[in-house]
Amino acid sequence: MPGQNIGLTMANGFPGGYARQPDMIVDTHPLGGSDNVAFGTPLIYSSGKVVAFGSTGTAAAFVGVAAREIKSALNYLDQNKGEFAPNEAVPVFKRGCINVQNHVGTPSLGGAVYIRITANSSIPAGVVGGFEASADGSNTIKLTNCQWHGAADSNGVAEIRIMTCNNA
Repeated sequence: MPGQNIGLTMANGFPGGYARQPDMIVDTHPLGGSDNVAFGTPLIYSSGKVVAFGSTGTAAAFVGVAAREIKSALNYLDQNKGEFAPNEAVPVFKRGCINVQNHVGTPSLGGAVYIRITANSSIPAGVVGGFEASADGSNTIKLTNCQWHGAADSNGVAEIRIMTCNNA
């Protein structure tokens, strides 16, 4: 009986899904602000709650990533786009390996992780508050406690390793 091979590579999964255990720390915090936050979004503190990392975020303020735990997607036809609403409990992934959407650049093992803080019309794929694998001057900031843990899959999902907790 001949052997079979179904595909040569596996996708990394969905943004916000943790990738490895047991070296991981996940805490729960209420979501602040007025906007929903998608699984895999970088987060910072604001008034005792977590909010999406945006144009005011800094590397020192980075808390973690909104994890895809317990809660499922709200839209049956789009299962990879789950999100949290304001005042809901958000599992915040603070240390370990987690899958995120990479918007710009090519992630590689040990590569620097950046977050876009300012839009740049010459880089249309760049999303303010999104993870990137290449620097764009003052438009991105480097997360000093994170590294890419390999290449992105065909969906642009790649694994980052948060090496140390930045904030409690």
